[in-house]
Amino acid sequence: GDKFLGPAALLQAYRWIIDSRDESTGERLDDLEDPFKLYRCHTIMNCAQVCPKGLNPAKAIAEIKKLMVERAT
Repeated sequence: GDKFLGPAALLQAYRWIIDSRDESTGERLDDLEDPFKLYRCHTIMNCAQVCPKGLNPAKAIAEIKKLMVERAT
């Protein structure tokens, strides 16, 4: 679906979410609280295998998911 943000956008979001200087972490996590924006990634790792820069968006997406779970408890 066109609601899925994609690995590059989610990797960039993670970069800001973990930045201790950023004051909008909660807002950023709120924006991702949607079954399609984040959870359409099933951590198959294809994005990491084909990334021309050698980055691992799947790991960042998994970390965002963990933060969402921690936040909910």
